[in-house]
Amino acid sequence: MTKAIMLQGTGSDVGKTVLVAGLCRLAARRGLKVAPFKPQNMSNNAAVTADGGEIGRAQWLQALAAGIPTTVHMNPVLLKPQSETGSQVIVQGRMFGSARGRDYQALKPTLMQAVLDSFARVGEGRDLVIVEGAGSPAEINLRAGDIANMGFATRAGVPVVLVGDIDRGGVIASIVGTKAVLPAEDAAMIQGFLINKFRGDVSLFDEGVAAITRHTGWPCFGVVPWLRSAGRLPAEDSVTLERLVEGQARALKIAVPVLPRIANFDDLDPLKAEPAVELVFVKAGSPLPADAALVVLAGSKATISDLQVLRDNGWDADLARHVRRGGRVIGLCGGYQMLGRRIVDPLGQEGVPGTVEGLGFLDVETELSPEKVLHDGAGWSVEFDLPLQGYEIHLGATRGPDCARAPVLLRGQPDGAASPDGRVSGTYLHGLFSSDGYRRALLARFGVTSSIDNYRQQVEDALDQVASELEAVLDSSWLERLFALKPLCS
Repeated sequence: MTKAIMLQGTGSDVGKTVLVAGLCRLAARRGLKVAPFKPQNMSNNAAVTADGGEIGRAQWLQALAAGIPTTVHMNPVLLKPQSETGSQVIVQGRMFGSARGRDYQALKPTLMQAVLDSFARVGEGRDLVIVEGAGSPAEINLRAGDIANMGFATRAGVPVVLVGDIDRGGVIASIVGTKAVLPAEDAAMIQGFLINKFRGDVSLFDEGVAAITRHTGWPCFGVVPWLRSAGRLPAEDSVTLERLVEGQARALKIAVPVLPRIANFDDLDPLKAEPAVELVFVKAGSPLPADAALVVLAGSKATISDLQVLRDNGWDADLARHVRRGGRVIGLCGGYQMLGRRIVDPLGQEGVPGTVEGLGFLDVETELSPEKVLHDGAGWSVEFDLPLQGYEIHLGATRGPDCARAPVLLRGQPDGAASPDGRVSGTYLHGLFSSDGYRRALLARFGVTSSIDNYRQQVEDALDQVASELEAVLDSSWLERLFALKPLCS
């Protein structure tokens, strides 16, 4: 069997995604054939794979770090939250159905075989598979039927490294407490632990490391400092948005309303990386800034309910004032659908069947349907007459007079719509701003010069730097065992 290691966390958002990506890049630099794997992910940030399905964008990033094409088997179960209690369930890249929390707990055991099959597929021809857990194995109330953490690890025989986040505090208790509540069979899978996101002099935590080892019997494989390069990597978890604060005033202000089911918000990362751009994520209860030159409506996993939240916050009136002042609006995917006159949901894809009024900035109408469009590939900007690279992942079709001014061509066909004056536009193409030529031309319209020649290369460079930082701080003997072509444990 292909050798594998699994990183599990004492909780969500402890940094597992970046650690897996860094280890994948480090292994690839040493000449290993390495692949990432995450049995179950919950995220509305999805990527279209090379084999035509969808996975969490974290696994897309990890595959990029490993230097290999993506496949649906890297993330066989993807949950895309549509409400506080229910999610769309994607299995091996395809829509399986929708389930509320309690129903999904009953469904999970039936998905284990798909998870194990995908794990075997990912491991074919590989020297090493680096697995990412989800949430925490200490959630023992969810242990029955678990496919995300110890349920998978014990079935697949994959040893585990437990990751604790010292930045949030209580890391000693979280690691020792995890050992205390785990069943003996699960605790036996853990080989050691990592401390992540340490700020300051690492030696100050030597006694903390010793205390954890004394209480658990587990060795420490490293204390990882706050990885500055990780800030230049696409973020997967919407938890990141909750911590964003306004940055320094810059030449161009772009505003983004943060809606509850915002999806694929890493579309905005290339704009955030531009030194001349002040990207403002506007949270509920705050108005859209009047001095923003551009407002971007990002994608949404629940377009209709997010549209209502947009209205509840008064952002519809803010947008109307913005457009009257001559500001520009770009809608991506669900944001594009909101800009139209109506959204029709005849089958109740997002709840009760019916029709809701859109924002009315574009003369188009969207009809939601159960067939999901998934496509990864090239496009063309009609507005700037240059190539685009991106992907589609959406439900529904949009039609209307303003589609005659489609700003994008996808697979040779018009996509999106634009108002007669061109100030309001929308498209189903994700990744629009990562196309360097388009971003450069768009910023030039606002009198701003792009400072990034190759955004993708910036991501590649950040992955290299993360890998180098990990190599410098992780236990060298553990790394040698991990990267040696022999089992980690007998």
